[in-house]
Amino acid sequence: MTPPLLEARDIAKHFPVREGLFRSAPLRAVDGVDVEVAEAETLGLVGESGCGKSTLARLLVGLTAPTAGEVRFRGEPLAPPTTARGRRLRRDLQIVFQDPYGSLNPRMASGDIVGRALAVHRIGAPADRRRRVAALFEAVGLRPEHSGRYPHEFSGGQRQRIAIARAIATGPRLIVLDEPTSALDVSVQAKILNLLRDLQAARGLTYVFVSHNIGVIREMANRVAVMYLGKLVEVAATRAVFSAPLHPYTRALLSAVPSLAAGARPSRPLIEGDPPSALHPPAGCRFHTRCPWVRDRCRTEEPVLRAVAPDRLAACHFAETLSTS
Repeated sequence: MTPPLLEARDIAKHFPVREGLFRSAPLRAVDGVDVEVAEAETLGLVGESGCGKSTLARLLVGLTAPTAGEVRFRGEPLAPPTTARGRRLRRDLQIVFQDPYGSLNPRMASGDIVGRALAVHRIGAPADRRRRVAALFEAVGLRPEHSGRYPHEFSGGQRQRIAIARAIATGPRLIVLDEPTSALDVSVQAKILNLLRDLQAARGLTYVFVSHNIGVIREMANRVAVMYLGKLVEVAATRAVFSAPLHPYTRALLSAVPSLAAGARPSRPLIEGDPPSALHPPAGCRFHTRCPWVRDRCRTEEPVLRAVAPDRLAACHFAETLSTS
């Protein structure tokens, strides 16, 4: 069996939040997650806003230090970026952020932004870096002669192309894409998604694609990991998740996807109410306060993410029953 390219084991990130004058409580943004990413696949990470997706994304590339657990890349634990091993690993691990307006330095020319990644990792001589930057601009659909322009001189979609060029500059093995199209116009989103597909095919890239838009995840991902309130509740191949979801939360997410069929109505129950606070998650199953299939056991015993079928994981006491309903 081929080992995963990236794996996280019992990874957690808790942020202390003050409650009153003398007391604080942990906000459990990510609370004990196991995840694996295989070479050249796209793992889609989906869930409602505030479920911990972006925090997990930052943990996977080492931008945030975990409270507990460990992330390994090619079998090696991530090291601090100040160390030689940490810098070497980060050459292979890159991230594209959601906001192309905030992720690019407004005081730097776009070519310098892309070339900075090459300089930091000491890739090539200065003249070679300029040639590489020109090639990277072409690779993401930008004109090399525009590399002297500043970020404010580009559209939102073009800025995200610059961010993608920066991410691929070091020749990474894996890129985490944290909501890379959600800040863009709908007409631009499809072009960026097509660009990401083309780059993956041409360069053998592995993606972790984070999104609250389950329709985008369906188009981009080979496998899907569904996240709720800091936990993964279902992991399976994309086709399996969309054809026969095993967790009630996944079913509820899918019910919110509109159908283009005339007169079509949701066939699965919609999510009701807001998610509980990550400061004070409910006992038992974290979804039980919104679950239409809740039973007494759900209120007291927390389910673990377990194998329910071949290559299918679900954190539900009654997943086998739901799979036949």
